[in-house]
Amino acid sequence: MTQTERRLYLIQELLRERLPYSEVEQQSSDMEIPDNEEQQKRLLRSLMNIRAPRPISDEFLKIQDEYLSEEVAGKGVTDSASLPASSLDRRLVLWRGDITTLKIDTIVNAANSALRGCFVPCHSCVDNMIHSVSGIQLRLTCDKIMNEQGYDEPTGKAKITPAYNLPSKYVLHTVGPILSGRLTDNHCRQLAGCYKSCLELAADNGLKSIAFCCISTGEFHFPQKKAAEIAVQTVKDYLNTDTRIEKVVFNVFKQEDYDIYRELLG
Repeated sequence: MTQTERRLYLIQELLRERLPYSEVEQQSSDMEIPDNEEQQKRLLRSLMNIRAPRPISDEFLKIQDEYLSEEVAGKGVTDSASLPASSLDRRLVLWRGDITTLKIDTIVNAANSALRGCFVPCHSCVDNMIHSVSGIQLRLTCDKIMNEQGYDEPTGKAKITPAYNLPSKYVLHTVGPILSGRLTDNHCRQLAGCYKSCLELAADNGLKSIAFCCISTGEFHFPQKKAAEIAVQTVKDYLNTDTRIEKVVFNVFKQEDYDIYRELLG
């Protein structure tokens, strides 16, 4: 299969499973799929985003994995080992880029409390981007974890899953505090808890390197500068007492966040 053939197959299969069984044969041939490549990619991502966590065929997953792996390779992969370290501490790194292209032991996902990914089609949050690149297996795994847990993930805690089609080996899912009013000391403690929980979970699983996104600063409205200060201080405090983690990457996407972290990290 070519990449285009894989993409069309995945779209058609996801569209078909949304129809009542009796209507599949009648309507599947009438489904309109755009000719434009970028529109096809958005449609596929949208269908993956809104898909509920339920079983799917091995054939679908095989073709999906082939497709997503080639997409990742096409974007280019950044090896965390090649990133320059901070002058303050060789274990700390500041990197501005797409976290879904980073080769590292684990990346951190800023998740919601349901921990099953973002269901909004093509949403710009990191949760959506990570699930879109990782593949359908990530939502299925998260769903299994949460069904076994039986309650929403508490703020400041974390869970670990395989990364599937991402360049990283694992994904750590943590739930940051949501601000709907003024910033409180409890919000700050909860955010620090996210970083500490992820570091502990990574170390306990034998992982040596970890990349943090800017937890809670997007949709959850945590002030960027304060969030960065908490992130850097919590990581430094942890590294002073536990040497199992050898590299921590602070991943940013916006120039404003890059400038804030650059000042904190020298």
